Amino acid sequence: MDIHEIIFVPLILFMIFVAPLWVIMHYRSKNKISQGLTETELNQLNALTLKAEKMAERIKTLEAILDADSPRWRTQHDQ
Repeated sequence: MDIHEIIFVPLILFMIFVAPLWVIMHYRSKNKISQGLTETELNQLNALTLKAEKMAERIKTLEAILDADSPRWRTQHDQ
């Protein structure tokens, strides 16, 4: 039995069954990535954005209160 005969059968099986599935799955994943965010992911992103904006406003308010009560708090806590 020649080495070519030993490799020939697995190669044919690969080309018939594995390669087409591999190509289909590759392009399916590429298509899914190019579609962007799903509706659920977009809703979650918008909710997180709103929470971040609220948190930023709260931090600004807390810093303003601390600036009024203790003007040197920034220099004391930056070390």
